[in-house]
Amino acid sequence: MKDKLHELGARAREEMAEAGSPEELDEIRIRFLGKKGELTRILRGMGGLSAEERPRVGKMANEIRAAIEKELTAKSAILKKLIKEQMLHNEKIDVTLPGTVVWRGGRHPLNIVLEEIENIFLGLGYTIAEGPEIETDYYNFEALNLPKDHPARDMQDTFFISNEILLRTQTSPVQVRTMEKTAPKLPVKIIAPGKVYRRDDDATHSPMFNQVEGLAVDQRITFSDLKGTLAYFAREMFGKKTKTRFRPSYFPFTEPSAEVDVSCVICGGTGCRVCSHTGWLEILGAGMVHPRVLEVSGYNSEDVTGFAFGMGIERITMLKYGIDDMRLLFENDLRFLQQF
Repeated sequence: MKDKLHELGARAREEMAEAGSPEELDEIRIRFLGKKGELTRILRGMGGLSAEERPRVGKMANEIRAAIEKELTAKSAILKKLIKEQMLHNEKIDVTLPGTVVWRGGRHPLNIVLEEIENIFLGLGYTIAEGPEIETDYYNFEALNLPKDHPARDMQDTFFISNEILLRTQTSPVQVRTMEKTAPKLPVKIIAPGKVYRRDDDATHSPMFNQVEGLAVDQRITFSDLKGTLAYFAREMFGKKTKTRFRPSYFPFTEPSAEVDVSCVICGGTGCRVCSHTGWLEILGAGMVHPRVLEVSGYNSEDVTGFAFGMGIERITMLKYGIDDMRLLFENDLRFLQQF
């Protein structure tokens, strides 16, 4: 039995010396020292030894077990060190190489201009109101003094989902919905930004575009209040020297109505190709809220008045930054967007 123990110890040392991985080393441990390992099988034969030999063989077996375990620990440490060195060699990083370029995002020019518009009117005491983009014919047209047979509907060639449901052509329905909720309380001062939809598609029009409309309703509001508000807005948006001009126009939901121009942001009003040598650029439409719109929304038109205005954010953005094609705002071309 002593010979078997000596032979087992020698064989275990040889196999441990040849082991090339922690997994192989674990297999050796189980094969020699496990519950069903070779050392256990040898010790089961100690019952046939004499009483004098058993202590000596038991001591020898414990010494061999301890020696194998010591060798296993030492070999395991060597293998771990080798594996770590190999990993460091294979996965080394050259810190002198240039780093990966991380592209920084930025705000879209439409968002930049929208935030400027919102901040200007928030500073004047307005609040921001929102409404659904899928709207009813009533709120999009009829409540705004545009009955079903009104010829002005032709100007807003519309995306209808059904006879009574459509994609809104303006954010004016938000004005009506807001007045319905607040009537008869005063004052009402809101701006309504959002997407609107019309069947237009060329260099200066898009089937989907962004609009901001404003509404102020209170006692004794006059057209001069409207002019002062929009003149202030124009100076804040385009510069302190910007002038404004009001031209008579027609909108079914305002009376009287006006188109609002600003002095050309390129030439300062002297005349250039951008303003067709007129010195003026149109930016929005406005007017006093039509009495019928006030009545439909729950206000007494004999007691209160109001003004409303609306502008396309794309139009303002194109004028502010000198962009000559609206489609650039929607094409996601980085060469264009990175300029902002």
